[in-house]
Amino acid sequence: MLKVVLIDDEPNALVSLRWELERSCDDVVVLAAFERATEARDFLRDNPVDCIFLDIEMPDLNGFKLLEAFPERPFSVIVTTAFNQYAIKAIKEMALDYLLKPIDEAELKTAIEKARQTKNDKIARESKGKPVPVSPEFGATKKIGIPYEGKILFLNPAQITYCEGDGNYCYLFFDSGEKLFVTQQLKAIDAKLVGFNFFRIHNSYLVNMGKIAEYRRQQDVVVLVDGTELPVSRLKKAQFLNQF
Repeated sequence: MLKVVLIDDEPNALVSLRWELERSCDDVVVLAAFERATEARDFLRDNPVDCIFLDIEMPDLNGFKLLEAFPERPFSVIVTTAFNQYAIKAIKEMALDYLLKPIDEAELKTAIEKARQTKNDKIARESKGKPVPVSPEFGATKKIGIPYEGKILFLNPAQITYCEGDGNYCYLFFDSGEKLFVTQQLKAIDAKLVGFNFFRIHNSYLVNMGKIAEYRRQQDVVVLVDGTELPVSRLKKAQFLNQF
């Protein structure tokens, strides 16, 4: 799942971009859309985001000025503007892509694919060499085997909070806060976890039912014990509620 934020002082541009993303990119979640760059800056300081779509010419804060507030840049940047004179500066700012308005659908999909790959590469780097958390009772617990970098990791399912699918890859999130990048599809992980109290609440999410703290009916969202919020798809809702 790719979490994005849209920043543009033109309301119609925000509506159009959100509609196009939600229509053609199933794995993209628009966390927020801002007409004021200063509000976006404050949001980005407090919330983890994978990628931002950033306009340049905005009245309260120039897009490049907003980027100066994030020298370590914890997110990818896709520039969206009606002007082509900012391309060189965008490259210097390490923007993933530069989309001219009106945004072409094919170019948008290409930019999203770049953002996906950047996220995958980042998680792979963070996972590499990190020990997977193991509980004291691990040896006495039934384990599942996960292929990882030429070896097989034997994991305790009880320590897995949830799994997130992303195309041909998958991310496993643990109670300890660690996450593991796996080169298997979510359906393969789902099959391994049969009988361990996991449920596929969404095409992209497999959750440990024992880690759910609450279900919010109006938003169709589950909140896990660590505060993580995950969507429940309409197709899975009835079956999910029957688990209780």
